[in-house]
Amino acid sequence: MAEYEQMLTANEEWARNFAGELPVRPRRAVAVVACMDSRMPLFPLLGLAVGDAHVIRNAGGVVTEDTIRSLTISQHLLGTREIVLVHHTDCGLQKTDDTAFADLVEQATGHRPPWPAQAFTDVDEDVRESIRRLRASPYLLSREICGTVYDVATGRLREVAAEG
Repeated sequence: MAEYEQMLTANEEWARNFAGELPVRPRRAVAVVACMDSRMPLFPLLGLAVGDAHVIRNAGGVVTEDTIRSLTISQHLLGTREIVLVHHTDCGLQKTDDTAFADLVEQATGHRPPWPAQAFTDVDEDVRESIRRLRASPYLLSREICGTVYDVATGRLREVAAEG
């Protein structure tokens, strides 16, 4: 059975116990920006339930133009006011650099990506850079931001000070 078929089967079970429609506005007025890493179960890790928060995930939890677009919509149309960043240890973006990644993609596909991977070496500094990008955005209503790093070996989350 293909993975998507297993997912469709799992959805049937989910739908049987579905509690019903929830409001579109996140109950806790928070948006989470996190890495897409499969080792981070964000809802139990952060004590969230369905309907509590907006969750934006991408490689590295990088604050890109599209991340800011989503957060702007989240704040202006759907009432969120806090942002929580969740980066993590042992990230795949720490295992490459932008040039090496672009070379790899170009070698495999014949096309060089027009965007940087935004690789990094220091996860705490990457969190601080994400905070700086968010605070510099003229589109956000709130700059209430908490930056964190999740340790994939211990399951613990720790806060990163905005300026180190």
